[in-house]
Amino acid sequence: MIEISFGKLVLLALVALIVLGPEKLPGAARTAGALLRRVRNGWDSVRAEVERELEVEEIKRAAREAAAQAEAAQTGFKDSVQQVRQPVDEAVSALKTAATPEPAAAESVPEAQQELPLGEPVAAPAAKETAHGGH
Repeated sequence: MIEISFGKLVLLALVALIVLGPEKLPGAARTAGALLRRVRNGWDSVRAEVERELEVEEIKRAAREAAAQAEAAQTGFKDSVQQVRQPVDEAVSALKTAATPEPAAAESVPEAQQELPLGEPVAAPAAKETAHGGH
């Protein structure tokens, strides 16, 4: 605002005393004080409103920056997941192809062995007779 030094204030008071006279000077001083108070209050309210708007804009800017950072982090996370997922998918497909038996290999297994449940060994008929003491 306008800065008025003490010397300028005294000079202004002397001019006002000469122009207005001693009878009207107290009323004029009260009116000038009321006007000055209104101007200050108006100025303070405008300044407070501008500061609030600036704070709101700062909050909005910070929120936009946080959203951009979150989006960048999410994109980075998706890229990392894709980099990990691709070798895992390749390994799974390699294991699936290795685990499926080839049709030629399934045909070469003897028929008797295919019908036996797991855990029972195929016994040769000659081995049974010698094991029981047969001649």
